[in-house]
Amino acid sequence: QVELVESGGGLVQAGGSHGLSCVASGRTFRTYAMGWFRQAPGKTREFVGYISRTGGSTSYAASVKGRFTISRDDDKNTVTLQMNSLKPEDTAVYYCAADPFGGTHMSWNYWGQGTQVTVSS
Repeated sequence: QVELVESGGGLVQAGGSHGLSCVASGRTFRTYAMGWFRQAPGKTREFVGYISRTGGSTSYAASVKGRFTISRDDDKNTVTLQMNSLKPEDTAVYYCAADPFGGTHMSWNYWGQGTQVTVSS
């Protein structure tokens, strides 16, 4: 069992930068790919990006590629989502997720409770 707790949500101006963190419980953090997803009001949850178990590869949705960066610190059981050049359409609840294999699908094994990011124009 893995528990994930996101933090860092808030209100940001368009064009600005903001970072989110997710801390995972347990000693098995290194065995999971870590991902970020988001759900905007009235829309279904969507893939944002993920980082592999080793941290050696990342994958991003086209809508955030070049603006968002995912990194992990295995010593701190933490994964970070750095968001730059934010747009109002990035407004959503952001979720951290863990899965042994990762991928762009929605069926990840473990999910956090989510944290709200609002981008004002």
